[in-house]
Amino acid sequence: MTDSRPLLLLDVDGPLNPWLAPEKRRPAGYGTHRMRPPGWEPPREPLLVRLNPAHGPALLSLGCRLVWATTWKDAANTWIAPVLGLPPLPYLDWPDGHRADPDGVHWKTRHLVRWAADRPFIWVDDEIGPADRRWVAHHHAGPSLLYRVEATQGLLPDDFDTLATWAARQTRDH
Repeated sequence: MTDSRPLLLLDVDGPLNPWLAPEKRRPAGYGTHRMRPPGWEPPREPLLVRLNPAHGPALLSLGCRLVWATTWKDAANTWIAPVLGLPPLPYLDWPDGHRADPDGVHWKTRHLVRWAADRPFIWVDDEIGPADRRWVAHHHAGPSLLYRVEATQGLLPDDFDTLATWAARQTRDH
């Protein structure tokens, strides 16, 4: 039996780690963690990552198939998932890195749509723009929600309400 739940393709930096929030105005519920994912080995200083452990249960309650859509790739399972109480998740392995796109879409967009293969999906990221919305509308046959989160705030309770409503509609309609 196949998993018919909508996909939730989740970025880390921005939605889960509001990395642009000023230290003195860090959003409530977040703790700061010092991490050394691949590429951050000494002599570099540890990466400061702000995470809210309440986000794990909130994400799991959405009824979606969670997938990391982040440059952290599988390292998100080692560093991010345990803090949030998430199980290991599948992840997108970006073949092209951060290459500029000829149509001005985000470097993740084409790969993400190809990977979703016309299944319903939510993409949560802080770098989604109008070009991505247009491109997905023309190249993805299934329902999609491109959900932009401010990197100064991360995911907020109202965001989870919006995501849950959209996911429930997809489950009900398909």
